[in-house]
Amino acid sequence: MSNRAIVFLLLIVAMLAWGGLRLFSHFIPPHSPLAFAAFFLILGVACTSTFAPLAYIIGARFLALRVYKITIRHSLRQGALLALVVILNLILSALHSWNIFTAVVILAAAVVVEVLSLARK
Repeated sequence: MSNRAIVFLLLIVAMLAWGGLRLFSHFIPPHSPLAFAAFFLILGVACTSTFAPLAYIIGARFLALRVYKITIRHSLRQGALLALVVILNLILSALHSWNIFTAVVILAAAVVVEVLSLARK
């Protein structure tokens, strides 16, 4: 499969996941921990499949260096890390435990993971 086909497939998955999240949040009341877990799982798929093509397009257009070659695998990892940052902040907000310090710490941890994975390459 070509990179363009994978990007379009991810965009289709993103639209389906956002639609599924809309339907899920409309029909299922968030009263049980299982409903919260399903909500955040669907949100994770939606965010990852939205952020990965964005990371690929931004990396291909603006970071076209010979040292750093953007691949679908790298953009999926970056999209998943960004989705994880969003979801962890939303979980902390739902638990009424969110503050700006924890948001900065979560973001810094994601940046460290990304830098270490790029340095390993």
